[in-house]
Amino acid sequence: MIEFLLNGRIEKVDQVDPNLSILEWLRTKMRLTGTKEGCASGDCGACTVITGTPDQQGKIWYEAINSCISLVGSLHGKELVTVDAFQQEPGHPVQRAMMEKHGAQCGFCTPGIVMSLIALHANKEGTDPNDDRLLEALSGNLCRCTGYRPIIDAGRQALVQEWTPGAEHPAAGLDGGQVNGVLTAIHQDSITLDVPDGPRYNAPVSLDELRALRREFPDSRLVAGSTDLALEITQQLKTLDHMISVERVEELRGCEQHGDELVIGAAATYQQFRGTLSELWPAFDPMLERLGSLQIRNRGTLGGNIANASPIGDMPPPLIALGATLVLDGPEGERQLPVEDFFHGYKQTDLKPGEFVHSVRVPVPRANEQLYIYKISKRLDDDISAVLGAFRLTVADGVVADCRLAFGGMAATPARAPKAEAALKGQPWNDDSVTAAITALANDFTPMTDVRASATYRQQVAGNLLRRALLASDANTSETLMVTDYA
Repeated sequence: MIEFLLNGRIEKVDQVDPNLSILEWLRTKMRLTGTKEGCASGDCGACTVITGTPDQQGKIWYEAINSCISLVGSLHGKELVTVDAFQQEPGHPVQRAMMEKHGAQCGFCTPGIVMSLIALHANKEGTDPNDDRLLEALSGNLCRCTGYRPIIDAGRQALVQEWTPGAEHPAAGLDGGQVNGVLTAIHQDSITLDVPDGPRYNAPVSLDELRALRREFPDSRLVAGSTDLALEITQQLKTLDHMISVERVEELRGCEQHGDELVIGAAATYQQFRGTLSELWPAFDPMLERLGSLQIRNRGTLGGNIANASPIGDMPPPLIALGATLVLDGPEGERQLPVEDFFHGYKQTDLKPGEFVHSVRVPVPRANEQLYIYKISKRLDDDISAVLGAFRLTVADGVVADCRLAFGGMAATPARAPKAEAALKGQPWNDDSVTAAITALANDFTPMTDVRASATYRQQVAGNLLRRALLASDANTSETLMVTDYA
C-alpha cells in the first residue's frame, strides 16, 4: 500500500496496477480531470502536476513533473497537488495573472502551464521575476495556440506577488507547516504495490533490500524517474510485470565530493546534482539546462540515463571525456569500470543479471584542464541530441598535453574518437592541429542517417564542434552551441 497527500487529503492506495501513471489514476480513478493528456510521453506539459517533498530542514520543496510518465507508486510519502485544488476565489496569483494578461487561449494546455508557474512561485526566492528561471519553468510546456508572450507576461506579474492561502484552501499545503507534519507521519519503510496475480512494484529503502530483490528477481525492471521506462507503457502499450524502484534507496541518492572525485548516486536527479557538478565543471550547466525540460530534470536520474544505453543520451559523452568511473552493484557485490567500457552495443551494456548502477565517480579538474560540451538538436528546449560532443583538454604552454574526445549520436554507443585524439596529442593547440584532428575524425566514426540528421551532416558537425572548442578556448567560454549556428 502507498500513502500520500492529494490536494490536502490523505490517500491510501492498495491493489492497483503499478503500470498506472499518475495522470491515468487521477483521471480514471479519482475523476480529477483538470489535468490533461496531450502526448503521454513527457513532451508537451499539459499533464503537469506538482509534487511536494519535505527536505531535511522541514521545508516542503515543490517540483513540477509530467504525470503522464510518472507512475502512481512513486507518490508514496509525498504531496500531490493538481490544478483541481485551485478553485476558490480570489485565486492564486498565477491564475489571476493568466486571466489579466490573456494567457489562456483554448485552455487545453493551460492547466499544465498554470502548475509549472505555481511550482516556480512556491519555490521563488524574493520577488525578482528572473526571466531565466521563468523561461526554464515553461520550457516543458507547449502552447498549441502559440500564445507564449502573454503567458510569459503573466509569469512575470505573478512571481512578484505574495500568496498566503487560508487554512481552508484545498491546496493549503503550499504553506508547508500542516502538511509537513502529515507527510513526516507517513511510514518510510519499503512498499509493495500490486494486484492479485498481476503486476508488482517494489520500492525498497536500503541497498541490502535492493540487492535481495535483485537476487530473487533478476529479470525485474529497475525504475527511478520513469522518464524513459514509462514510454514502454504509454507508447508501446506494454504491461511491465515487475518493477523495482530505486528512488527511495538512500545510498543511491547522494552527490558528494570525496577526495579528488565527485560521487553521484544513480538515483540522484538531474536537478539534484546539477549545481554541484556544474561548480566543478561549468560546461555541464548549459547542457543540463537543455536536457529534456524542467519536468524531466525533476524526475530523470543519472543512473537511468546511463543504463538506458541510448547512443544519444546526453550524460555519457561528457562522463567518458572526463574518464569517469561507473560503480555497479548487485547480488555478487560491487565492482567498478570506466564509463566508456560499460557500453557494448546498441542498448547493450556490461550489466550482469541482477546488477544495477550504484553511482558514478567524476574526477575533479586538474591544472590546465578544460571541458567543452556542445549539444546539437533541432530545437533549443526539450529535444534529443542529433550530435553531442564533449572534449576534455589539457593544454600547457600552448601544447595539447592530453585530450579525451567523446561523442554521442555518431555510433551505436557513445564513444571516444581515438584517431582524432592521437592527431591532437603533443601538438600545438591551434587551427592546423584541429584541422588534422578533424580529418582523422572521419576515420573514427561511420554515422547513420535518420530523422534527426544525415550521416554527412553529423560528420561535418562533429568536426565543427572541435573547431568551436578552439574558438571558445580563445574566448575563455564554453557555452552550448545551437544547431542554427550550422544550419
